[in-house]
Amino acid sequence: MSDRRIEPAFLPGLPTGHGPLPQFAVQLQPPDLSPWRQGNTGLPGIMRFESAEPGPNVVVSSLMHGNEIAGAIVLDALLRDGIRPLRGSLTFGFLNLAAFDRFDAADPTASRFVHEDMNRVWDRAILDGSRDNAELARARALRPLFDRADILLDLHSMLWPSEPLILSGGTEKGRNLAASLDTPNLVVADGGHRSGPRLIDYAPFADPQSRPTACLVEAGPHWHPDTVDTTRIAVLSLLRRLGMVAAQPPLPGPAPRTRFATVTEAVTARTSQFEFVRTFRGGDVIEREGTLIARDGATQIRTPHPDCLLVMPSLRPSRGHTAVRLARLA
Repeated sequence: MSDRRIEPAFLPGLPTGHGPLPQFAVQLQPPDLSPWRQGNTGLPGIMRFESAEPGPNVVVSSLMHGNEIAGAIVLDALLRDGIRPLRGSLTFGFLNLAAFDRFDAADPTASRFVHEDMNRVWDRAILDGSRDNAELARARALRPLFDRADILLDLHSMLWPSEPLILSGGTEKGRNLAASLDTPNLVVADGGHRSGPRLIDYAPFADPQSRPTACLVEAGPHWHPDTVDTTRIAVLSLLRRLGMVAAQPPLPGPAPRTRFATVTEAVTARTSQFEFVRTFRGGDVIEREGTLIARDGATQIRTPHPDCLLVMPSLRPSRGHTAVRLARLA
């Protein structure tokens, strides 16, 4: 997909501003995870398979957020197909089962987590600390799994309209891993969120001198069938390039050119009055430097440079949470 250059864009039907969230169409059925709930590693929801041939320890994780079901649909289908690695070890993880169990298509945004966002706790000080809740307990139980991983692919999806993308963190190794996938073809290097570190920011993955590598796939809208297709291609392309599964038929047509961007500013909502001036879509490019894109109370948010890529704008950001990331295309 090419850049959608705008000055600026508007999407009718998804108003920015305050008040209740709009209703989102849920076009996916949550998968039946009962065969995998017990797991085979001693950890619920964690399925690990080993080959007799040496190779990397690969972890593919889903359900970091309980309402992001596309990744779980893909991993469930691959497990039911009997997937096994030709080399190394392959682990599929369904991470936040407690939140997933609360999923309700009539209120699909309510089951993102039970107590707190599990993708904001991946810091050793937090994990070693005394604070406790459902997500922290689960993260602590999962920690050894990620401490042993050579490669992590963390599967996510998006609430607001956006071009699919891969977040590679801030390392060259993460960028290279992201670029090896067949899709999505937009790779964004970023430093994460002020509200807490993601799993791909966890020390073994974020250290540029260490071997473990991770990236995060944002495959499309939470509950849309295309997101499942994108996720499946991303997972299988990784495993194919690592020699862990048999070669797959090539995608129809020429492969899209990978595009790279680097976040120059992460905009955090400082007030409860944050509001975009238009309903932007992730992937929009604002051509002119200094273009007004949002107001946060009395503060104006303007593009810091020309050709500014908007990364995953959150049209109803909560105070203290990321509203949008502004990036420069390479």
